[in-house]
Amino acid sequence: MPVGKEDQARAFYGRLLGMVEIEKPAELKKRGGCWFQSGDVQIHLGVEAEFRPARKAHPALGCVDYNELIARLKRFGIEVIEDSSIPGVHRCHISDPFGNRIELIHA
Repeated sequence: MPVGKEDQARAFYGRLLGMVEIEKPAELKKRGGCWFQSGDVQIHLGVEAEFRPARKAHPALGCVDYNELIARLKRFGIEVIEDSSIPGVHRCHISDPFGNRIELIHA
């Protein structure tokens, strides 16, 4: 993530995706960024001065309340790109506020 954008990360990963921010170890706090968790899954967002979003490589997150989450994301203006290229798998792709690609899968 870009430098100084922790509040945007908290709004997206915390409030929109419903993840819980978790405490970073003291030694890593001074580097900036944020960590989030949902169930057994953690996402660690580190800060890069010359940030470039991950548009190809991405996490895939299983979502129990998939339809509700997609509806909420759309209400907040997040572009949701449905993907039916894998038979029997209901999934889509979104981007975080920094342009990083995220796959959401109906679990």
